[in-house]
Amino acid sequence: MPGELRDADGGLFERISAALGPGVVAAAEPRYLEEPRGRYQGRAAAVLRPGSTAEVRTIVRLCAEARVAIVPYSGGTGLVGGQVMAEGPLPVLLSSERMRAIRDIDLTDDVLVAEAGVILAEAQAAARERDRLFPLSLASEGSARIGGLLGTNAGGVNVVRYGNARALCLGIEAVMADGSLVSDLTRLHKNNMGYDLRDLLIGSEGTLGIICAASLRLYPVPAETATGWIAVDSPARALDLLGLARDRLGTAIQAFELIGAAGLDFLAEKQPEVAIPRTEASPWFVLAEVGDGAGSEVAARFEALLSEALGRGLVTDALIAQSAAQRDAFWTVRERIPEANRLIGSVSSHDISVPLSRLVEFIERGGPAVHAIDPEFRINCFGHLGDGNLHYNVFPPKGRARSDFDAVRGRVKGAVHDLAHALGGSVSAEHGIGRLKTGDMTRYADPGRLAAMRAIKGALDPLGILNPGAVLP
Repeated sequence: MPGELRDADGGLFERISAALGPGVVAAAEPRYLEEPRGRYQGRAAAVLRPGSTAEVRTIVRLCAEARVAIVPYSGGTGLVGGQVMAEGPLPVLLSSERMRAIRDIDLTDDVLVAEAGVILAEAQAAARERDRLFPLSLASEGSARIGGLLGTNAGGVNVVRYGNARALCLGIEAVMADGSLVSDLTRLHKNNMGYDLRDLLIGSEGTLGIICAASLRLYPVPAETATGWIAVDSPARALDLLGLARDRLGTAIQAFELIGAAGLDFLAEKQPEVAIPRTEASPWFVLAEVGDGAGSEVAARFEALLSEALGRGLVTDALIAQSAAQRDAFWTVRERIPEANRLIGSVSSHDISVPLSRLVEFIERGGPAVHAIDPEFRINCFGHLGDGNLHYNVFPPKGRARSDFDAVRGRVKGAVHDLAHALGGSVSAEHGIGRLKTGDMTRYADPGRLAAMRAIKGALDPLGILNPGAVLP
């Protein structure tokens, strides 16, 4: 059990080096022990850097024999502390950074087979070189790695059309807690041979097994696209626009992002070099992108949609990108908002989802709930409206530091999460549970579900060596 784990020591590293060579064991540099928001500091005896699945198997087997905890480390971009372990017996970090091979791209199966250490942007580029699209896209795609993205079932901006990471993965190769191998890099869309271990391991944050490679779904690159920056006067109008877009454009909608004016204010405050699209002043904006095949006239249909929306009063102003550069400028605004948030420093950040039917109610009730704690708090609400996932972040008044409000941080988090849960939502939409939200699992998760999760963990990792303290309270 987890309480019986031991500190990693030199004897373990000698055995690993003897089996795999001296280049696998490395010092635990500070960059491995930090998380992006700077709230948590991890600890580890060493970083282990295997170059293959076979080497991962050896490491896991030796750690299991020594009863030493393994914290899987991917791109280090996670926001819930899943990659940093601050307490307990001294663990090792297992980094996927040397497992960078794209093993295959098959255009008949439309599959890309990538190892866990492949950076998302590299997978996207490899697909593009073969005139295909790997549609997973998020702000950290220049550093996030495939293993971590699958381990957390990452979302991003294209979920409304293509789904989360789980929907983009056909098969996996993974090492289990005893060093055994699950080799299932299938390319099949239909395979009902028993329990789906792929779906079990995806989203498990390295607590049930270590994902080493995956067969990923590719799609045709849309031949015609259009991108719009759209001003709306309320989230309700944005939701009405989404409904109209679905009626008029169907599955051509690739992304539909809600952006509050507070996010633009934060960019102006911390990153004034970012050019904000010039529209009428508005409290809310939508960044929408559509794409379809050749001859679809999707750009003309998108323009007709916006004209109709203007006529109905759903939209107050809109810009349609006239070039790739302008399209990129629109997306730069969206992608830089999280960075501006970090520069300001949030009192409490929240990755929540609610049913679309309750989304407007959440925003309308969320402000008063937060301001009842401190009326000067600033709220930056933005996110993936198309799938109901909002990043609802609370910031100190201008000129104050987040540390000034440490005493009420728990109250802020509780108010936001209680509201999301009451409206049938989730307090972990796309960033996982990690160590930051294990208390939320106790508070909000169905007891039967928690019991089943504990039983699975006990069966697949009886020694508790895989990312102990993450996911399960």
